[in-house]
Amino acid sequence: MDIEPYYFSIAVTLHVLAAVVWVGGMFFAYMALRPVAAKLLEPAVRLALWSRTLTHFFIWVWLAIIIIPLTGYWMIFSAFNGFAGVAWYVHIMQALGIIMILIFLHVFFAPFKRLRRAVNEENYQEGGKSLAQIRKLVGINLLIGLLTIITAIGLEHLPM
Repeated sequence: MDIEPYYFSIAVTLHVLAAVVWVGGMFFAYMALRPVAAKLLEPAVRLALWSRTLTHFFIWVWLAIIIIPLTGYWMIFSAFNGFAGVAWYVHIMQALGIIMILIFLHVFFAPFKRLRRAVNEENYQEGGKSLAQIRKLVGINLLIGLLTIITAIGLEHLPM
């Protein structure tokens, strides 16, 4: 490892914290908030809740999708002298991360944009359709995020 351990520790810490915020936020939204909101809230209130909640959460996701690749590539090129120096599971993590980012970008620029517009126009039928699409894509991204964590933590210890 060519870089100072101090800088590597900062990069790893930022990398992991950004992943925890993103994946943990999706887990909370999907597994805790979604079922309760669906049972307790009328469509107008539920859609407004999701629109505002996602608006705040997506700020953190934007930070995560900047920090995770920056720190990841910085570690790869500074500490391991490029992709040839990293373990095979790092390539899997990178591929899964890119897929997650692409799914998020689609969610942000398509169904989330439609959800916000529908809430502002009080078009709850369209808002419901957009929210259903967001829910499906967040569920997929959550599974990919958990798989990425398994890859990062569990596969490192497999003999290869």
